[in-house]
Amino acid sequence: MSERRRNFLRLAMPWLAIAILLVIWEVACIVFDLPEILLPRPTRVFEVFFARFDILLLFCWQTLWTSLIGFLIAIAGGLLLGLAIGASPFVYSGLYPLLIAFNAVPKVALVPILMIWVGVGALPAVVTAFVISFFPIVVNVATGLATIEPEMRDVLRSLGASHLEILTKVGIPRAMPYLFASLKVAITLAFIGSVISETVGGNRGIGFLMLSAGARNDAPTTFAGLFAIAIMGVLMYAVCALVEKRMTRWAFRGEIVG
Repeated sequence: MSERRRNFLRLAMPWLAIAILLVIWEVACIVFDLPEILLPRPTRVFEVFFARFDILLLFCWQTLWTSLIGFLIAIAGGLLLGLAIGASPFVYSGLYPLLIAFNAVPKVALVPILMIWVGVGALPAVVTAFVISFFPIVVNVATGLATIEPEMRDVLRSLGASHLEILTKVGIPRAMPYLFASLKVAITLAFIGSVISETVGGNRGIGFLMLSAGARNDAPTTFAGLFAIAIMGVLMYAVCALVEKRMTRWAFRGEIVG
């Protein structure tokens, strides 16, 4: 198989899988005569999606910027704390158990508390997006620093390198692939956090729109909102993947060709 054909198939496979899924969905709705309130057909969802595109775009914009702000704050805080945890065993022993305990708390339970503290609106969505995307960044950065072999540390120390030099010249570059791997996960979690906040106690955003549509038994609009969230998540994931390839090109290996 030629390289060009292989690349074409690699690009076409996701679209083919989506098309097959939508066809199965459409056929199942027709064959089993499912009511629209239970499961609308994809053609009906797309019809509503394009008919109410301006409304969906307005609510999506609210969800997008709250998710991105929370995500950017999570990058800054997660990178700093991950470096501290990975660089110091004392910080690791003191903070890592607390992080695990905090991550075990269902984030939906935090939204009512945030509403009491900061009120209803965009701020609880930003904070929820930050909280839910913070943990994977911290863990992956700390893990990346922990991958420095003890033998390499010993060699660098024998050459006169200080702990800070080992951290900045070896540890941080070693942690970069782990960081970007966590960012691709964290950006999708940020959207989840924003939508959770919007559905529990928001007054704007795509989560609020879906909740309002559900209260009216408007299933097509609810599914159109789901499609919009999926599109935003995939696009932001693609942006993170593109930045990853540009920033950590050295970490990619050639694929094994069968």
